[in-house]
Amino acid sequence: MNAREEDKAMRITILDTTLRDGVQGELVTFDVEQKLAIARRLDQLGVDLIEGGWPAASRLDAEFFKRAVQAPPLKRARFAAFGPVRSVQRDVEQDAQTLALLDAATPVVCLFANLYELPQVERDLLARIRDSVAFFRRAGKEVVFDASHFFDFYNEDEKLALEALETAQQAGAQALVLCDSLGGTLTTRLAFVCAAVRCRFEGVLGIHAHNDAGLAVANTVAAVEEGFSHVQGSINGYGERCGVADLTTVLPNLELKLHHHTVGRDGLAQLAEVARFVAMTGGLGVRLDAPYVGRAAFSRRSSGAMNEVASLYSPPAHVFPSTVGNEARELLSALSGTGDVLRMIDETGLAGELSREQRRELADRIRQLEFEGYDLEAASGSFELLLREAAQPNAPLFEVSSYEVNTRGIGEFPERTRASVSLEVNEAVLSATAEGEGTVLALDHALRECLAPLYPELLAVQLVNYQTRVLEPARGSAGRVRVLIEWATPDAQWATLGVSESLIGATWRALVDAMRLEILRLQARHPEPAEAADTSWAV
Repeated sequence: MNAREEDKAMRITILDTTLRDGVQGELVTFDVEQKLAIARRLDQLGVDLIEGGWPAASRLDAEFFKRAVQAPPLKRARFAAFGPVRSVQRDVEQDAQTLALLDAATPVVCLFANLYELPQVERDLLARIRDSVAFFRRAGKEVVFDASHFFDFYNEDEKLALEALETAQQAGAQALVLCDSLGGTLTTRLAFVCAAVRCRFEGVLGIHAHNDAGLAVANTVAAVEEGFSHVQGSINGYGERCGVADLTTVLPNLELKLHHHTVGRDGLAQLAEVARFVAMTGGLGVRLDAPYVGRAAFSRRSSGAMNEVASLYSPPAHVFPSTVGNEARELLSALSGTGDVLRMIDETGLAGELSREQRRELADRIRQLEFEGYDLEAASGSFELLLREAAQPNAPLFEVSSYEVNTRGIGEFPERTRASVSLEVNEAVLSATAEGEGTVLALDHALRECLAPLYPELLAVQLVNYQTRVLEPARGSAGRVRVLIEWATPDAQWATLGVSESLIGATWRALVDAMRLEILRLQARHPEPAEAADTSWAV
């Protein structure tokens, strides 16, 4: 950072709203225990404020704040409760929403007012803003005032929009946050309005940008460039409708590109892991192409001699992957030669026990699978499995004796899917039958129940995403199917895939590969083989 950049650097306050705005979208829901776990992880990341929810609107959120008070204190972050200014009908001391916010017992309160109420009840809304802010300031709370629909209303009545901010600030609000609540403001217009507000108001100004026009991150960065020092967003961009500003993109942009201080370099190095943790807690996976934290964020295709020439003139990435806790990946492509694949095998560190000839045979096998439709660059788990199987050809795994799945529907009642699986492990037969919501989960549950007595660790692996693709659309239902399944643990995320003439067959191959891979990983950590008890009906 040069002297000029250092002079412009600001300390940016980060408010994470994953637990409030994040759960207002359709993607995720969290229970109280999950919200507490995410809050602890956000504290480790280094955010300043954690908006835990809206206690008056949700019994779950009210319980969360009750539990948060009883939990061990956070090391850095502070909790904030969210709610509206007092209602029209009641004084602030008797208003139910206000009292629920007070009962949340958080050091910070985020009060919002819908500015579109102003033309109808102008004086009344301003009085409600004044009363509510002053009430919480007298109670010793830090007040963040969220001006809901600010940019849209500013376009209609600039004077009244600014008067609402002035009322909140005069009543004692320590931060004024401009909300692009509909997410449709273009970046140039938002920057212009932010500059106008910055000229009018001293103190802390903030931005809360929704992503309905795909501009939440850009709008957040634009506001900071206009001098705003309070930023709101969520991990992975979760939020109402199209989400809000994604902090996993905002934080490195502010810290690495604009040289402001947010969560610090130690925090940034945790970013990819935090993105996975929050996604996995919500039963999802991180988008493959997510900037900075997605598995594809720092990948490039291997392309033989052209790749070697390109590497002489272009940097590998716009930032070092390790600064955000990610890593670079080399991908296979139609232009990949045997040398490219061999280099990728050697770089994994798993090929040390393979001879040169064995590595060449493995490279040929990988290229053949790619030709058959196995997109291994999208399935890091399947690629790793090939390497581990080649390095440990005699490792004790399991053989599939049979599998069966049946879905039955009766009238208007919900369908019931049952799967039965039989495996051979160390000459013993293991069998299990399980039900699930659909074919994938039923097969997954049955397979894991078979293996759990030997490898209970398999139960901790979460299936977070399932994708299908027909490889030969012109053949219609006769075309081959490729199934990609994403998996996650608190420490990693990967994918396995299967290709077959049938959807169930492709799904089964991807499930089996995932379990084989996890068993090989466990055996690498604990070389002693597990003893199998025969559970077949014939025993």
